[in-house]
Amino acid sequence: MRYQTTIERTGPNTAGIPVPDEVLTALGGGRRPAVTVFLNGYTYRSTVGSMGGRSLIPLSSAHRTAAGVEGGETLDVEIEFDAAPRTVVAPEDLAAALVAEPAALATFERLSNSDKSWHVLQVEGAKAPETRARRIAKSVAMLSEGRAR
Repeated sequence: MRYQTTIERTGPNTAGIPVPDEVLTALGGGRRPAVTVFLNGYTYRSTVGSMGGRSLIPLSSAHRTAAGVEGGETLDVEIEFDAAPRTVVAPEDLAAALVAEPAALATFERLSNSDKSWHVLQVEGAKAPETRARRIAKSVAMLSEGRAR
């Protein structure tokens, strides 16, 4: 589905791509259909969410930068239903720490992709090796206790 829309500023640092009702219906409707977004030559995967009764696709600052767009800009957007399974892959050092602690690994494997991503992004966001190691240890400890976050 290709349509023209204006990128909405949804907060001081957040934005979303409005999805018209007819586009949502063509995607198969549903509460949160998974989609692939083609924006200004840039592609990313997301879901259609609801905010204030309107259907929007989140557009993070990283995606805005990569697509070269800003909130308030009007442009062509193409989206398509994305049936590919969502997977989260732990970086090698986190994966090794999880394998070494079976209770943590069991909890991690039961988590939603969103919760798995939280742990992965915490580790990958560390700049210093010491911080990365500390975050891995924290994740393993939380997961060993059966806590997602």
